[in-house]
Amino acid sequence: MIPQKFEYTAPKTLDEALLLLAAGAKPLAGGMSLIPMMKLRLAAPEHLVDLGKLKDLNYIREADGALHIGATTTHSEIESSPILRKKCPLLAETAAAIGDVQVRNMGTIGGSVAHADPAADYPAALQALEAKLALKGAKSDRIVAAADFFVDAFTTALQPNEIIREVIVPVEAAGTGTSYQKMFHPASGFAIVGIAARVRKKDGVAVSSQCWLAIFIGCVFSASAAYACKYNVRDVGFVDLEPTPYKLYCLADRDTPKVAASLFESEDLQSAVRSFSQPIGLIALRN
Repeated sequence: MIPQKFEYTAPKTLDEALLLLAAGAKPLAGGMSLIPMMKLRLAAPEHLVDLGKLKDLNYIREADGALHIGATTTHSEIESSPILRKKCPLLAETAAAIGDVQVRNMGTIGGSVAHADPAADYPAALQALEAKLALKGAKSDRIVAAADFFVDAFTTALQPNEIIREVIVPVEAAGTGTSYQKMFHPASGFAIVGIAARVRKKDGVAVSSQCWLAIFIGCVFSASAAYACKYNVRDVGFVDLEPTPYKLYCLADRDTPKVAASLFESEDLQSAVRSFSQPIGLIALRN
């Protein structure tokens, strides 16, 4: 379908863009979420402000013990960034799992995070990383934890005149293991289930762990609080995963509120979940 008529502006500065947004315009980044919605007439903004041309929002740099990623940085740039691959591999791994090559070349981290699709990949990873989001409006500038930013499906803490300026993730310390795994829809590449896992060990013992699930039918939530059962993330086996290459898979059957946990040597995720009729949860951690 063809979207409704709209006005288009490509501002030259961030301040100019923020003034237009304060006047009621809507931001456009990579367009991978907004444009399809406009074509389906699910969104009909009267005025679009293109943020994708603002160089001030496109960067990956290290400062003050953290990694700062500008909002218009593309998934492809995150996937291939040497500094992210070395110091925050979970984010680079997550970006590599998004959609297809065309989507990764055009889509941006700020646009994806602001859209807050429950089947997207970044929300689970950012919460596992305990990331922060720098939000900016014409008269405001604030930092919000990722856990507080994602309110519900397609709902965030962004105010109408605010944009995401940058994403802030930690530089991973030695002894930290991470993994992002997903069961994706073969046509769209969206996650039917996406799992971000992060654990930090000291002297061979897990001292902290984060696991977050992104599920197509709902919003992102913490795996440790997801199911009322006798198992939790740490009890299942994050502590004793030696020797490698053993992985931990925690599977939840959609029909029953129980979690079954087993260790598999197989690298084939499909064979690991074959005995589950409707798996909606899969947690994996590799050291």
